[in-house]
Amino acid sequence: MPADPTSRSRSAQAHAASLGDPEAFWLEAANAIAWETAPVRAFDPQAGTYGRWFPDATLNACHNAVDRHVADGRGEQAAIHYDSPVTGTKRTITYRQLRDAVATLAAVLADLGVGRGDRVVIYMPMVPEAVFGMLACARLGAVHSVVFGGFAANELAIRITDAAPKVVLAASCGIEPSRIVAYKPLLDAAIAASTHKPEACLILQRPESEAILVEGRDRDWAQAVAEAEAAGRTAACVPVAATDPLYILYTSGTTGKPKGVVRDTGGYCVALAWSMPNLYDVAPGETYFCASDIGWVVGHSYIVYAPLLHGCTTVLYEGKPVGTPDAGALWRVVSEYGAVCLFTAPTALRAIKKDDPRAALVKDYDLSRFRSLFLAGERADPDSVAWAERALERPVIDHWWQTETGWAIAGNPLGLGLLPVKHGSACIPMPGYDLAVLDEAGKPVPPETMGTIALRLPLPPGCLPTLWGSDDRFRTSYLTTYPGWYDTSDAGVVDADGYVTVLGRTDDIINVAGHRLSTGGMEAVLASHQDVAECAVIGIRDALKGEQPCGFVVLKSGVERETDTIERELVALVRERIGPVAAFRLALTVQRLPKTRSGKILRGTMKRIADGEPWTTPPTIDDAAVLDEIGASLKGRGIGA
Repeated sequence: MPADPTSRSRSAQAHAASLGDPEAFWLEAANAIAWETAPVRAFDPQAGTYGRWFPDATLNACHNAVDRHVADGRGEQAAIHYDSPVTGTKRTITYRQLRDAVATLAAVLADLGVGRGDRVVIYMPMVPEAVFGMLACARLGAVHSVVFGGFAANELAIRITDAAPKVVLAASCGIEPSRIVAYKPLLDAAIAASTHKPEACLILQRPESEAILVEGRDRDWAQAVAEAEAAGRTAACVPVAATDPLYILYTSGTTGKPKGVVRDTGGYCVALAWSMPNLYDVAPGETYFCASDIGWVVGHSYIVYAPLLHGCTTVLYEGKPVGTPDAGALWRVVSEYGAVCLFTAPTALRAIKKDDPRAALVKDYDLSRFRSLFLAGERADPDSVAWAERALERPVIDHWWQTETGWAIAGNPLGLGLLPVKHGSACIPMPGYDLAVLDEAGKPVPPETMGTIALRLPLPPGCLPTLWGSDDRFRTSYLTTYPGWYDTSDAGVVDADGYVTVLGRTDDIINVAGHRLSTGGMEAVLASHQDVAECAVIGIRDALKGEQPCGFVVLKSGVERETDTIERELVALVRERIGPVAAFRLALTVQRLPKTRSGKILRGTMKRIADGEPWTTPPTIDDAAVLDEIGASLKGRGIGA
């Protein structure tokens, strides 16, 4: 794809400036934020586990995301387009309406005893009230912890115990295309199992399934808000230290106990505000559509905070990429609201490609204002990226980041000029990220050599400063493997042009007869086959070679060829492109792959099934029945029995 000939220097210049003089770079970036007390210093290396950003500043995230835009004349601009095909509901909320709703809800929370530093757990579906809840917490200086709606009671209980919230905000139910998920019984069971008991729960009753309220603890959301409105009660924005936590977001831990990623307020606001014009090339007043869920980090950053901080209109979509009603759903939303940028997961793109392989539905919608598609969450296979480029005739950008970082580690900064796209690569490191690929001894490796991707400390603004309540666990989990570096636990390579290619988690690197091989590389080969919609490769135990790769493939809709023939072609393709060293002999055609609700493939659970090891159903799984299908497919080949 052609690039602006000056773009490379502009991107390189920004990155070099951020590493060469981080004080100057980030203090300049901080001008995009409204401060109660403006920062004089960008960074204090003596504070926290590796230093803290904007240590002398104060601000309020809700003021920056909402109130200041009303004061600056954006009050009648749409702040949120809520679009819910699962309920047939659409609603537009202006910045003025958002400010009033958030200020009123904050008053309700204050009446329930919530103040600066208190935690509030939010257990809700993709409805506007969930966003109101996040911003109301920020308004009060309270710390929100959003738990993905429908999480199992035990997982919710663990998070309630760890965060110790004063209040829980919840809805009576969530709505899927084919079912209603009652949240309230899960919440009740979680509170019963938790060692911490919240003082109150505020329950949003949805008409599809109303909940029974617990007397003395539960309050009806609509009634409480109506009473506050009638009394004219609102809450003002409370300034907090830039280093104060804005939220806790739990991510999986290797010990089974989730890790509470802490996000500080000032650094996060500055990093996100920088990313909107420079990475995503979006201007204030434009519509930005992130097709994720507020339960995940992408939803926190790019449904809620970044678009609103930048004065954009954000889209809150309660639907799926396919099935609500078809594979044109995302294009319909882009067209209807005039979104200039769409951010979604590679899994969603593959699902669309599977159902509409010729991209016929794209032609049904006016995408004249649409400029770019960004992908993150899993590695974007080159075939799907190329398919989307042909279908959309616009830049399709894979970029890479983690729950821990809060925004992109590597990407193609459109606002600084589009760089040439290399399919399979996440492009170049973003400002503040001093990235290297290290060997097992912690030494940088030559270009094109696989190793562990690490980030030299300090991490840039927006990244986690620690884990909730556990600096020691933070050090052990991320900082001790390579002293002076943050261990991403992702394997990858950097090429001679500085482009980063992420090959998968380091535990997805398999050892075949002494050769370290990337399952991600094999997946890219399988995905390039004309009949394959999506795939996953795992390493399964082998008595002779240690491990051998096994590929699971889902075929595109309408493929009528014999699966045996396709599987033989896939084996030959991997051996041709990677070589016999891969020892790839097993390709299994399946109807679907086990995934989390956010679309990540559950490779670890698949491996345990294949190895015949004990396994449990992950709490984040979208449909547990898929695991039995995978087990049956393996047993049909004499594996895992």
